[in-house]
Amino acid sequence: MIDRSRSPILHIFSGLPGSGKSSIAKLLAARIGAAYLRIDTIEQALRELCAIEVEGEGYRFAYRLASDQLGLGVSVVADSCNPIELTRREWEGVALTAQARYVNIEVVCSDPAEHRRRVEQRGPPISGLRLPTWEEVENREYAPWTKERIVVDTAGRSAAEAFDELVTRLAPGRE
Repeated sequence: MIDRSRSPILHIFSGLPGSGKSSIAKLLAARIGAAYLRIDTIEQALRELCAIEVEGEGYRFAYRLASDQLGLGVSVVADSCNPIELTRREWEGVALTAQARYVNIEVVCSDPAEHRRRVEQRGPPISGLRLPTWEEVENREYAPWTKERIVVDTAGRSAAEAFDELVTRLAPGRE
């Protein structure tokens, strides 16, 4: 049963491909019973089903899905690179419009060698999805943050260890 005494939370994940954000985001969604929205899944579906070249459509589609869930009182875990100020503020706007709370979570891997190994060794988690090369990850636009967020560094740690840190930092009174 949903606790209606507290507004739902939009957990806005950000980070470069291979940083570990999807692994942690899935763990969080499962732990708290939140809806899980992954931009990669939405964008790949748009490519396959609509035969379009995807630009911002995946994000705009996800904003609407998140809004529906938040409006029902269901917390949402939004999993995306979220690399620029525009998308970061739009996610926040979704939460505010739905009268929900939000928390920005940036997942990083501070060890370039480990990050590269992850990018080069992982398989596509979504059928048909072309994963970026290490060079593409290194050259990807990723704007510096201007707002407060929780930063989780996954270097030298398992996803479970990084997740445990996040859960501790999300505990009431710590946000």
